[in-house]
Amino acid sequence: MSSLKIHSASPNSPNLTRRLYLSALGILGLSSSLAPFSALAKKPEAMEAIAKIVGSNTIKEGRVKLIIPPLVESGNLVVLKVSVESPMTANDYVKAVHVISEENPSPNMFVAYFTPRSGRADLTTRVRLADSQRVWAIAQMSDGSYWRGYADTSVTLSACTEMI
Repeated sequence: MSSLKIHSASPNSPNLTRRLYLSALGILGLSSSLAPFSALAKKPEAMEAIAKIVGSNTIKEGRVKLIIPPLVESGNLVVLKVSVESPMTANDYVKAVHVISEENPSPNMFVAYFTPRSGRADLTTRVRLADSQRVWAIAQMSDGSYWRGYADTSVTLSACTEMI
C-alpha cells in the first residue's frame, strides 16, 4: 500500500499537504475517479493510463511479479520480467498484462495477451527507459479482476530522449 506519512501539529489541525495535493489534482483536470490511482503512480499521465485500463474496477495487490534490475547503466536495453500467479485454466486465466512506465514519454510501454493455452503467464523482454522510475504491471484476469505489481529502477544514462 501507500507509504505516505501524514504529519500535523495536533490531532485537530487540518492536513494541508493532503488538501494541496487534492487541489492540484483538481487543477490538472483529473476526475475524481482517478483518486484511487493516486497511490499508484506519481505522474498524471501514468495515472490516466492506469485508469483507462481498469476503468472503475479496483486493483488488488499481489499475484503479479515484475522484475527489473534495481540499477542499470543505460536505459537502452533493460531486461524486464513479468509473471502472474494463475492456474491458466479455461475458467481462471490471465487475459492481458499491461506494463506502464512513469517517466517514459509514452506511459503505455506494451500489452501482452494470454489465453489458457499459454500454459503460464510469464514473459521476458527488453524495454527502453527514459529515466529512473517505477514501472507497473497490471494483470487483467478472466474473471474481470485486476492485479498489480511494480519495480523501481535507477537509470544512469537515459534512453528515451527527444531529439529536436
